[in-house]
Amino acid sequence: MGYKDFAPDGAGCALENCSIIGYTLIMKLSVTIDRDEDGVWIAECPAIPGCVSQGKTKPQALKNIKEAIALCLEVRAERGLPLTVETQQVEVLV
Repeated sequence: MGYKDFAPDGAGCALENCSIIGYTLIMKLSVTIDRDEDGVWIAECPAIPGCVSQGKTKPQALKNIKEAIALCLEVRAERGLPLTVETQQVEVLV
């Protein structure tokens, strides 16, 4: 069963930040977006290991990371892996 194969009433949605509308799983995930030294925007979803994308503009990078997230979730579901891993953002004093 892939991540898109959940019941319409929400049964089976074991993820904390998700809801089910019809047969579509809606997830709210945090992404980071930074500009590299060449001016390319790099977007990453820390909750999905290895899920990284980029774009020439910030909107393009955000569009690309959404596509990358969907593909990464599909692959993780097919392989029986947890869809996401726990992450936490903390502040540190230096």
